[in-house]
Amino acid sequence: MRTSFSIPDDVVAEFDRTWQEEGIENRSRAVREAMLEYVETHSRLEDTTGSIVALVGFDYLHHEVIGDLHAVQHDYQDVIQSTSHTHQGEWCMEALFCCGAAERVRELTYRLRDFDAVHRVKVMVIRDSTE
Repeated sequence: MRTSFSIPDDVVAEFDRTWQEEGIENRSRAVREAMLEYVETHSRLEDTTGSIVALVGFDYLHHEVIGDLHAVQHDYQDVIQSTSHTHQGEWCMEALFCCGAAERVRELTYRLRDFDAVHRVKVMVIRDSTE
């Protein structure tokens, strides 16, 4: 299937540099692998039930969204055990150490992704109730 996407030039350039350095044979293959990795990552979060231990990491433009992020973090105090914050120029990085219901961690993740000033949100499920 042929598909087209609107992607900023700098992201495409970085993507091309990365897949070429890794020795992947072409951009189509690299996009396919990236999409599969995305689906696997998100499926695990969607399929996980019960109690989990997870790290939610994200970066954001501090001045544009900090008040809203604090409100979200207060809404999820039941699963956020602690946080870590660092400044990277105009961007900030935050790590939320979570323990509790998988559904609540999933909701928290999706709430964070709703903000335009939040660039990336990554979740690492450390342990779930099946382990």
